Amino acid sequence: MSSVIALLVILLISLLAVRVGSTALMMTGLSWDTASFQSYSAFFGVGFTTREAEMVVNHPLRRRIIRDLIMAGNIGITSALATMVATLVQTEHHINPLVIVGSLVAGIVGIFYLFRFTWVQRMIDFLIRRSLEKLGLVRVLDYEMLLRIQSGYCVSEIEIMPETPVANRTLRESRPWDKGVIILAIKRNGHTIPGLPMPAETLMPGDVVTAYGEEHHVKAVLQPPVG
Repeated sequence: MSSVIALLVILLISLLAVRVGSTALMMTGLSWDTASFQSYSAFFGVGFTTREAEMVVNHPLRRRIIRDLIMAGNIGITSALATMVATLVQTEHHINPLVIVGSLVAGIVGIFYLFRFTWVQRMIDFLIRRSLEKLGLVRVLDYEMLLRIQSGYCVSEIEIMPETPVANRTLRESRPWDKGVIILAIKRNGHTIPGLPMPAETLMPGDVVTAYGEEHHVKAVLQPPVG
């Protein structure tokens, strides 16, 4: 039965890992539905390609969260499969296979049922939030989802790469506003530069820029050219 217990522990840890990932993504500005979907996709290696996925790959912190979920998911699933095989072929204690299967099913149902309790979800989310906030992950508003409108305008956070045309140039030189792109904020070395960026501000590689404008113009101005 020790193998059954080990498998249930792995399942519980996996669900908690997905919950942590979902909460972390939501604290970076994604809605809960989007954050939860992306977290499950990354952890279980489903690999869904959705429009919301662009908001993950264009955000450095979200990319790190997804990367850690993918790594944790691959390790967890492998361990779970190994434990399941060990459980099913276990013969040293001569336990009835029906008892093993019944215990396993009962444990899985119990864990999923436990996670459906509202008070359990609130307690887990509270502990996760407190832990992530102590690590320096601060919740922000869901600008991308709130301000994305039918005409194609959006607010996006994009990391400036060395090959990006605006890198190492002042805003007065690159003039993103000529294409309708407004720079709302610049985050450098993990800290947001106070105030609205002025024309004399230089965009450096590694800066995370919050910009508003038509989606294709924002990508054209702030992302490296394709090819």
